[in-house]
Amino acid sequence: MEECIFCKIASGEIPSSKVYEDEHWFAFKDISPCAPVHILVIPKKHIRDIFELTPEKEGMMSDFFSTVRHIAMQEGLQEKGFRLVVNTGAAAGQTVFHFHAHIIGGRELGWPPFSE
Repeated sequence: MEECIFCKIASGEIPSSKVYEDEHWFAFKDISPCAPVHILVIPKKHIRDIFELTPEKEGMMSDFFSTVRHIAMQEGLQEKGFRLVVNTGAAAGQTVFHFHAHIIGGRELGWPPFSE
């Protein structure tokens, strides 16, 4: 497997601003936030993207939304809301090929999210 920056962050090899960790998930503040709250949630086990979520790996995904909910509440986002973003593939904006979700909030977010 190629060198993966998110694997190194999850293992503690590269420092991060950790906000959450459990058996399967690691969450940390984005180094280039687009909002007052911008947190990345990554699986500790390397999964390239949503297409690698095979049936044997889907079990760990069962608690993904509970993890996101916990982090959102921890960050005080439950009242005003937040955006949850998963980019899959380079054309969609995925730049690190380790499955991850962005929790973005703390300000008014427009729609559509990006201009063409």
